[in-house]
Amino acid sequence: MGEHDEDQEHVAEPARLPLTAARARELTAGLREAMDDVRRSVAVLAARVRDAHAARVWLPLGHSSWESYCQAEFGISRAQAYRLLDVARTLSAIHKAVTAGTEMSRTRDTGSAAAAALDYGLSQRALIAVSARSGDVTELITRRLTALAHSGFQALDEPTVRAVVRQAVRDVRTAPPVLPADPPADPVVAAGLQLTDDLFASAYAIGELMLEVAPAYLSDTEAAAGALALLCEEIGQPLEHGLAARRYALTGDRRALHGTVL
Repeated sequence: MGEHDEDQEHVAEPARLPLTAARARELTAGLREAMDDVRRSVAVLAARVRDAHAARVWLPLGHSSWESYCQAEFGISRAQAYRLLDVARTLSAIHKAVTAGTEMSRTRDTGSAAAAALDYGLSQRALIAVSARSGDVTELITRRLTALAHSGFQALDEPTVRAVVRQAVRDVRTAPPVLPADPPADPVVAAGLQLTDDLFASAYAIGELMLEVAPAYLSDTEAAAGALALLCEEIGQPLEHGLAARRYALTGDRRALHGTVL
């Protein structure tokens, strides 16, 4: 080992000042702003994908299909190309449910999915997860907006609508599996199975939150060294539990939670 390398090994890192609560809040606010920017980008991308696909943009450019167009122009796979369409269609369906059930279209320009979707705060992963059940999501949104309107709301403001949409997507994503036609006769066993399903649904929701700040392409080590540790501290969740929930949300394999929450 050279003399220069030996000198580098003995250079002490500057002492890190203790993080104050005010500074932690500042970092958290910056993180929240960055996450909102990502979600807005997803909404704008989805709307442009929808418009491009509806216009069959690949034909004038000499491509045979949407997937070959995406591969040639953007270097993305067939699966990614169709996931973009899933996101676009799901956002469009949500937007139609919202504008049909609120007065928003009369109070602001919500003519495009992008304009309205900017306020929903939905991640691409969340939209892909419910794309096959968009009918369930929109039915839930419509029912809840109708109930709110009938409960005395003269007009539903944007924060309320945004919360309804996000909760509907979350509920559909984390709904526990349908119980078998013949549930256990023993009520204690049935209650235990229901409790287990609820625990897994809760862990999955936490895992999705972890993926918002530590995307799937990061390793556990990279995720733990980044914003995930700060998020776990903020919500009072042990880091190892947060990592396990993240793995569960990624794989859907319940064994990922062994030794942590279950």
